[in-house]
Amino acid sequence: MSFNTFGHLFRVTTWGESHGPALGATVDGCPPGVPLTEADIQPWLDRRKPGTSKFTTQRREDDAVRILSGVFEGKTTGTPIQLMIENTDQRSKDYGDIAKSFRPGHADITYHQKYGIRDYRGGGRSSARETAARVAAGAVARAALAGLAPDLRITGYMVQMGAKVIDRARFDAAQIQENPFWCPDATMAAEWAAYLDELRLNHNSIGAVVEVTASGVPAGLGAPIYAKLDSELASAMMTINAVKGVEIGEGMAAAALTGLENADEIVMGPNGPEYLSNHAGGILGGISTGQDVVVRFAVKPTSSILSPRRSVTVDGEPLELVTKGRHDPCVGIRAVPVGEAMMACVLLDQLLLDRAQTGGVRGQIG
Repeated sequence: MSFNTFGHLFRVTTWGESHGPALGATVDGCPPGVPLTEADIQPWLDRRKPGTSKFTTQRREDDAVRILSGVFEGKTTGTPIQLMIENTDQRSKDYGDIAKSFRPGHADITYHQKYGIRDYRGGGRSSARETAARVAAGAVARAALAGLAPDLRITGYMVQMGAKVIDRARFDAAQIQENPFWCPDATMAAEWAAYLDELRLNHNSIGAVVEVTASGVPAGLGAPIYAKLDSELASAMMTINAVKGVEIGEGMAAAALTGLENADEIVMGPNGPEYLSNHAGGILGGISTGQDVVVRFAVKPTSSILSPRRSVTVDGEPLELVTKGRHDPCVGIRAVPVGEAMMACVLLDQLLLDRAQTGGVRGQIG
């Protein structure tokens, strides 16, 4: 079993490789009657697809999605939805040199150690190309959420590139769509552009931190112990290629706070309880509070760089390896729509689980 499926009631199975004929997702558990067409999915894929700026890989893929099943007359039927995205711009010859050697920082060596065979063309199954299928599945989740939780909004953006962090005082949500970094700080976006240009010219790469916020999340999603909303979100984000750390709300910074500083005080408002801060990131005891759910994840620097790195061959011989091909100098850029998609899938899954257990009944306050 290779665990290519995630989710409990809303279940997504991705399939395909970077240089195979196609990749895609099988989405099972989507409620029936959800309006859905390929045109509803495509805009989300367009945000993730390669070649959109000089700061991403120049591989040219239309990422055009086809719905093969599970939709009839523009609405979901409740049966498995099969989504397919054809690969059209593979350059497998770029990877001939690594057929018998292992790229440092990549999964080449661990795939070989586990399976004894690997698709070395672009990393095969371990390639970030797989995330296109997740974004397509996330679009299905968004379509279902639009009917079940119409006030819910998911927004992703980059907050850090290398050591360069945005200034929260300059946070402007309108800027997120206005630059190639999904950056809410226009000043920092310009600084990142110059920084990344320099790194690219020096055959280097850099990591990033992505933040994903969901507003309008109903209170009561999640479970107290083994299906905490935060543990489900952390697990989902950690499955994204190159992610090495996840935090919720204040995250690691909470360790530096006192109890007086960290506790989100509660007052009664005209429509129920209100919180005076959100250090918890919208989740207490594994259950959503109704506040914004805030998740951040750290993406490591792209391992594929044109600078030589020491490695070994399958026979154990040493060599210096230069990774050819077309790669993102900062993979965190295209991880933004992927993080949004994973948030959508988890929230829909948790909403369906909650309806199954509680029927949406809530304890009354005030």
